[in-house]
Amino acid sequence: MESYLHEVGITQGEIILEFSYLVAAVFFIIGLKLLSHPETAKRGNLWAASGMLLAMVTTMVLHRDNSGANIGLANIIIIVITIGIGTLLGAVIARRVQMTAMPQLVSFFNATGGAASALVALMEYTNPANQSLLVTLLSLVIGGVAFSGSMIAYGKLDGKVGDIFSPFMKYVNGLLLLVIIALVLFLLLGDMSPDTETVLLYLLLAFTLVYGVMFVMPIGGADMPVVISLLNSFTGIAAALAGFIYQNQAMILGGIFVGSAGTILTILMCRAMNRSLLNVIVGAFGGGGAGAEKTAGTMKEISVSDAAVLLSYSQKVVIVPGYGLAVAQAQHVCNEMAKLLEEKGVEVKFAIHPVAGRMPGHMNVLLAEAEVPYEKLVEMDTINPDLPNTDVVVVIGANDVVNPAAEEDPSSPIYGMPIIKAQDAKNIIVMKRGMGMGYAAIENNLFYHDKTRMFFGNAKDSIQKLILEIKSL
Repeated sequence: MESYLHEVGITQGEIILEFSYLVAAVFFIIGLKLLSHPETAKRGNLWAASGMLLAMVTTMVLHRDNSGANIGLANIIIIVITIGIGTLLGAVIARRVQMTAMPQLVSFFNATGGAASALVALMEYTNPANQSLLVTLLSLVIGGVAFSGSMIAYGKLDGKVGDIFSPFMKYVNGLLLLVIIALVLFLLLGDMSPDTETVLLYLLLAFTLVYGVMFVMPIGGADMPVVISLLNSFTGIAAALAGFIYQNQAMILGGIFVGSAGTILTILMCRAMNRSLLNVIVGAFGGGGAGAEKTAGTMKEISVSDAAVLLSYSQKVVIVPGYGLAVAQAQHVCNEMAKLLEEKGVEVKFAIHPVAGRMPGHMNVLLAEAEVPYEKLVEMDTINPDLPNTDVVVVIGANDVVNPAAEEDPSSPIYGMPIIKAQDAKNIIVMKRGMGMGYAAIENNLFYHDKTRMFFGNAKDSIQKLILEIKSL
């Protein structure tokens, strides 16, 4: 066997290394499968992380370059120290971040992945051993867009960056895209001096970063879950391209998994909003865009005691959480209220809209943190048929995902978007801080409905008052 391997120029170390990449890929697949359900998501993360750790360790120990030399002890020490610093920073950030800031954290981490792929492409472009300049340039462009776009998404989610809504933005972005394509073609096909090539390369990087900024700037807050998914797929694609540059199977497979999962999630999110991806990118929907005319009518309030009586003597209650629940950090008291109602014989469920919150699965993660049983988290399509038989729907901090304008007003920007049909329930209680609009910046007709009663105030404070009143009954 050894003589055969010697004849074909393959060492046992290379075979073990490639086999470790195959095992790592299996770990990635198992991890992705487990991530599909909140109850197994933690184990899914551990499986995927174990696969990446295996790939990193075997690469450091067994990788050989074209001359047969290994990575070297000095380089291994540098790599281990760098990984240690990154691990420490990541652990500290992850432990300190609030659940309300989780979308920002996802965007920031996604930006670092895009930046890493872009830097790999930038360094390897002038490497004589680089076998594909096209793949390198694509990695630079896609990674750069993922980096700058994710940073702008982070700023928008954190309230540090506003939106730019203007019809000329799509023309600016179109022009930037043409310039990027032209620069890529020049670098691929042009006969130029090394100095000119270097200048064009950095110009390409600059235009790519600007395009990433301008690409995300017009997109409103209501579309942020879709944008985060899309940028996540960009980072995965860029990582796969970086893997092709180094001919590293683990990077290729990991990038493909992330890119394909992000793409599928993006498509599912668009379907949940009944919109095309192109419409999301150029539609400038949400966060200050043109909204429907203000609804005529008055909001009717409900007192704490009346709300407590209504909930306590109901048979079925459905809670619809939204971003306001996350802002108020009210997930724990919300679960406490649900348990209290169940002790009184009330059936309580949580209705989850696919795009509620600021990132995919935001409400699932939020409620899982509060130890709400997973079987009580019911998806929109499943809960809607039960709402006509529901005594009370409690909307906590949600707005656009329960807005009847999506079904009733063809002039509304959200017309056609599937919603949780709270208006079908027998009674509706809306917990809201004030009379402001949601992130899509349009009026919500549900608040003026005859069956709706408004319960103004911070969600956490309001629920705590309700809990005290329910206990006193």
